[in-house]
Amino acid sequence: MDLTIYLSGLLAMLALGFLTWLLSIYLRDVSIVDSVWPLMFLAAAVVFAMHADSFELRSGIILSLVLLWAVRLSVHLTWRNWGEPEDRRYQAIREKYSPNFALKSLFIIFGFQAVLAWLIAMPLWPALTQAIAFSAWDALGIGLWSIGMFFETVGDWQLARFKADPANKGKVMDRGLWRYTRHPNYFGECLIWWGLYAFAVGSGAWWTIPGPLLITWLLLKFSGVVMLEASIADRRPGYRAYIARTNAFIPGPPRTTAAELAKQEATK
Repeated sequence: MDLTIYLSGLLAMLALGFLTWLLSIYLRDVSIVDSVWPLMFLAAAVVFAMHADSFELRSGIILSLVLLWAVRLSVHLTWRNWGEPEDRRYQAIREKYSPNFALKSLFIIFGFQAVLAWLIAMPLWPALTQAIAFSAWDALGIGLWSIGMFFETVGDWQLARFKADPANKGKVMDRGLWRYTRHPNYFGECLIWWGLYAFAVGSGAWWTIPGPLLITWLLLKFSGVVMLEASIADRRPGYRAYIARTNAFIPGPPRTTAAELAKQEATK
């Protein structure tokens, strides 16, 4: 494996992060990094593919999967945040690191996220640069990616429809995929990256496992479930009951809570 190819992917991500940082200064909104985050992976994937031993069908499939995921997620996040003020998460970071936040954000927001993306994208490096025959690992990768894409796309769509209805303001989304997991989009994102890791294993690069492990940890413990649910229960009274009956991450049948059991007994 040529480490310089992997480092070239980092340079592409950092360059995209730098350009986005310049735009964020003009807009006074660093939350645009969310829309660019998936495009960082696409930029690195293109760099890796350009250095492939030979660009064959397998490489084309992997690059297409990254392209579909990145464009879909970037468009969704851009549409969701369009016309909205800077995300409250970034407002808190802006306040914490002021004054001179504009300069600091280059490192603590854009540079940091580029490095994280580079580490997560590690499996793409061997998967896209090694010319090997299609294998069962590749079939597994396509399967996991497809299930993950379904959960992420449908989960985002269902939540967007729910929020678009004024009658649902202040209510808890517990329909569709959200009935079985409190974060179907995060679960889908996790599966997508384990699927892409399967391509790396098929390329003999099982050691790139830090990539999917890192995104799994981020989604569960850092920027995903924990951060999102830190204050949501206080803002939405029904969320604690939703937590009690619904898995946080891996989908499963809803549980019957003690309060619901008592209510059922009372109506007998």
